[in-house]
Amino acid sequence: MAAMTSSARPFLNRRLTEFGTTIFAEMSALAVSTGSINLGQGFPDTDGPEDVREAAVRALRDGRGNQYPPGPGVPELRAAIAVHQERRYGLAYDPDTEVLVTAGATEAIAAALLALLEPGDEVVALEPYYDSYAACIAMAGGRRVPVTLRPSEGGFRLDLDELRDAVTDRTRLLLINTPHNPTGTVLTREELRTIAELAVERDLLVVTDEVYEHLVFDEAEHVPLATFPGMRERTVTIGSAGKTFSFTGWKVGWVTAAPGLVAAVRSAKQFLTYVASGPFQYAVAEALALPDSYFDAFRADMLAKRDLLSAGLTDAGFRVFRPAGTYFVTTDIRPLGESDGFAFCRALPERAGVVAIPNAVFYDHQEAGAPYVRFAFCKRTEVLADATERLRKAFTR
Repeated sequence: MAAMTSSARPFLNRRLTEFGTTIFAEMSALAVSTGSINLGQGFPDTDGPEDVREAAVRALRDGRGNQYPPGPGVPELRAAIAVHQERRYGLAYDPDTEVLVTAGATEAIAAALLALLEPGDEVVALEPYYDSYAACIAMAGGRRVPVTLRPSEGGFRLDLDELRDAVTDRTRLLLINTPHNPTGTVLTREELRTIAELAVERDLLVVTDEVYEHLVFDEAEHVPLATFPGMRERTVTIGSAGKTFSFTGWKVGWVTAAPGLVAAVRSAKQFLTYVASGPFQYAVAEALALPDSYFDAFRADMLAKRDLLSAGLTDAGFRVFRPAGTYFVTTDIRPLGESDGFAFCRALPERAGVVAIPNAVFYDHQEAGAPYVRFAFCKRTEVLADATERLRKAFTR
């Protein structure tokens, strides 16, 4: 018998009707059902440092974090985040008033946007963008205004004039992601300086997603936006343990910002998860204190994997945009005689035994992303070698 409702109105809030099930769930399920290598969703297939894992076990056994941790996060982790920001970037934050621990970066994004936006506010975001950005802007009643990164000289570049033109009197906030998922772009110091000047000139808030801060390659450098003049007091910086320490399931993220901004984000966050990941917070505090040799080795390992996958994709006939950061490679499928990324990715498991993600899901202007497909290289070397061999056999007969 069909369920009776009081009206014909759909169950789902109309702000969310455009989103549906994420492409990551669809493609990961397809990987399982076909026995394919999953280079779609961005999670490592090995755990992070054993010492960090043991720190979580020790916290569990010692009864630290098994009950509700403090709302802002355990003091040890907040202090470790503050030390990390100052040691790496010269940014001094008070761990008691300027640091907030969240259930991963995804909650940090949600809490920041729900806290800082009101219905009708415009948010300028770099397109393509992580899919939760659009959903969180919608839930807050905001209006997203995409500025598209476009292919240029082997990568994707931001048109700063287009960014400036996108700002109107209704713009409340810039949503910046660098290193950038999915394109692998790392915004340069000069580009960031221009963004900072625009934010100050137009009195805009900025939320900056920097979860891949430790994964920059070649000559690229990660420069936090909050380091530029006038930006510390208007910038909410988001970080995450999952991407840096390969414990994505622990869901430990954080926000650093001026006291008023942290208080605003905390007000929204307390009604989302309230708190999470108690024992893991203690372990991440220890992880952030690891020596530079850990971060250097982590980056070197990912660089080698980037080069392995990029070379294999090139050999298979893809046009490869070699990323300057993150652990994703964006490719153009048109040299293979293809142009529809959705159709290509849905057929790829049967065709090659590999799963990837169509970049068009990260665009408002889906036609701009139609021919691009993203592969993740945060996998074991032997898995990447197997995947590239499968792709070569499928596309170079």
